[in-house]
Amino acid sequence: MGPTLIVNPFATRVTEEHVRWLEERLGSVETLLTERKGHATELARGARGGAIFVYGGDGVINEVLNGLPEGKSLGIVPGGHTNVLARALGVPGDPAGATRERRISLGRVNGRRFAFSAGIGVDSETVRELETFKRDHDGKRRGDLAYARTATRRLARPYRSRLEVEGLGRAAMLFVSNDAVFTYAGPRALRFSPASRFELGLDVCAPERSSAATALRYAARAFAGRGIAGLPGVHTLHDADLVRAICDEPLPLEADGEDLGDVTEAVFEAERDAVSILTA
Repeated sequence: MGPTLIVNPFATRVTEEHVRWLEERLGSVETLLTERKGHATELARGARGGAIFVYGGDGVINEVLNGLPEGKSLGIVPGGHTNVLARALGVPGDPAGATRERRISLGRVNGRRFAFSAGIGVDSETVRELETFKRDHDGKRRGDLAYARTATRRLARPYRSRLEVEGLGRAAMLFVSNDAVFTYAGPRALRFSPASRFELGLDVCAPERSSAATALRYAARAFAGRGIAGLPGVHTLHDADLVRAICDEPLPLEADGEDLGDVTEAVFEAERDAVSILTA
């Protein structure tokens, strides 16, 4: 049969009219709508289509990746606000043009798959502030520029070393990349590890500490695409298979912009050659 189309009807740019158009472009299609957080993982596991297309943002794509049956390809139709994965991979807006399969690796943190980034520290605290607290309060999704402003504000605060990255040493925060693009702020990509690639293992940047002065430098280099890997005072790994972090106290953990709660330990693993993404 044709593909399965999984739709998050609550995503920022998802409309019923576009769903109908996608159904026409994809032909014979099984359309499934998510109803709650985590539902897309269940829908992906039971999908009958030969391939699965996802219409929504990075959150619903992450959920589908965590339920994607082995051997099924994944197509992406951007429908969220930032659409990091779709932009980083350059997927076409018209799914009928997604005819080429690109094999990519994925990351896992404590068993949860992620496509492009994960971390403990500034990124996870920003996700916690904007998604878990503010969005739960007023129902509004903050844009990527709001994320950049909040992350920069948090970076300007002093951060002491508060976790241990096994084999590297003490660190204040941890940025784990599965591609050079960690996230976007408007049209600008933020890159902490420019050498990271979807086809490789995981890249790690773990600053030992942070102050207002170092924050400005980190932010400027991330926005300029030069990253912070290899800088003095920044623990760095490239193309790694396993990274373990032990926190001094429970700290927020995020993956693909999703709040995964507080952890005292995080195990990041590379799942090489994991999935096929449909691209142009």
